[in-house]
Amino acid sequence: MKPSLQFRLSQHLTLTPQLQQSIRLLLLSTVELNQEIERMLMENPILERADEDNAPRVPAPSSASDGPSEDPADGRSVEVPDGPSEDPGPQQMEPGEGPGPDWSGEPPASSRATDEDDDGRSYTATDSPSLRDHLIGQMGLTNLARRDRALVEILIDALDDDGYLTQSLEEIIELLPPEAAIAPEELSTALRHLQNFEPTGVGARSPSECLALQLRARRGSDPVMCIALEVVEKHLDALAARDYNRLRYATGADETQLRAAQLLIQSLNPHPGASFARVEAHYVIPDVIVRKTKGVWRASLNTEAMPRLRINRLYAELAASSRGSAAGLSSQMQEARWMIKNVQQRFDTILRVSQAIVDRQRHFFEHGAVAMRPMVLREIAEALGLHESTISRVTTQKYMVTSRGTFELKYFFGSHVATDSGGAASATAIRALIKQLVAAEDVSAPLSDARISQILGQQGIVVARRTVAKYRESMNIRPLNLRKSL
Repeated sequence: MKPSLQFRLSQHLTLTPQLQQSIRLLLLSTVELNQEIERMLMENPILERADEDNAPRVPAPSSASDGPSEDPADGRSVEVPDGPSEDPGPQQMEPGEGPGPDWSGEPPASSRATDEDDDGRSYTATDSPSLRDHLIGQMGLTNLARRDRALVEILIDALDDDGYLTQSLEEIIELLPPEAAIAPEELSTALRHLQNFEPTGVGARSPSECLALQLRARRGSDPVMCIALEVVEKHLDALAARDYNRLRYATGADETQLRAAQLLIQSLNPHPGASFARVEAHYVIPDVIVRKTKGVWRASLNTEAMPRLRINRLYAELAASSRGSAAGLSSQMQEARWMIKNVQQRFDTILRVSQAIVDRQRHFFEHGAVAMRPMVLREIAEALGLHESTISRVTTQKYMVTSRGTFELKYFFGSHVATDSGGAASATAIRALIKQLVAAEDVSAPLSDARISQILGQQGIVVARRTVAKYRESMNIRPLNLRKSL
């Protein structure tokens, strides 16, 4: 075959770098957007924040006017309202760090400050001690022998976050060095010492043992205490299943005594170590605030969540004067302009989509979740002339503050169920109705899924029993037998 050259004319769609950046910024959450902006500020010196001295503030439903927007080509500033920056906070040591048990007979050395450590650095103590530190501190107040202290410390290190000993004593002995020569009786004695520490119930190997330790610590001998102790030791599964007939037969207690024993058991703490766990808080920065103004619900952007960006005046003048001699500077200038424009376009799109949602879900803002109407992404996309994928990006990890709480924009979309009148009911509204029915039911005779389906059918909402069960489980509502009470 003879090679030849041919010219062919065709059309194809190409995503420019500016369009790719716009799509990427639209998908990011507010926190991720600020991280992306910080990265751009470090890489591009032409781009800067309009107010570097602004301290981060907690978003509040207050309106503020946007700053002026000017042309960056003449070196003047282009501003977009500023958002909060993240403070990493002090560094903390991981729980469980520290020296291991000393088999030589000496107790573990405690941490102490020396003159060599005083080098001007400051160390910030944690707000609350870990479970391990709390137990080690109690052990220091006892008169245990050095070997017993080491064994108790080994058991402390084997506890989980709830304070349970998840390994058997035999498994712990196998993990220890053979030269330690630990007998099972020694480790059992160390476990009894550990179970005498606070919080009561720590060192238990099962929920039954944990609750029994707490009951014995109360040192009561009345009939209710004895019934409660028998239930947690032998019939805890029957109590969990709310099988009260079986409990009355097994314990010989009447209904009044059994109810009192149940209340006593419910007052106990099945997770004694959970109060010492460090829980990381996740904060949500809302993008949109919804208010009712003159009888109309309006959406507005949260100015505290919007970064204020501008072109550095010095670099803008330098790029304008150098013309074509500084190609790198011109490229960074273009990237900075793209960033400012795309950030502004991102928030404009969020506001348009949010207002369209508010217009269609105004009954929700007036009456709550029971008035939520069914809505899909296609409906908003057709109303605004956007693609469904764009609406999906806008509603992902974007939040709206309303008088009824803070919701992700995706919350207002959902499936629907047909009604007798030929209309449709939102799945969110059906969940709210199920929650209301369960909250108002008689605890001695709770509603079954079939009965809830019948009640909804009487209101014109056709919902199968399986659908009711699915919605109930999605709201973490327990089944019929677990909601029954004396």
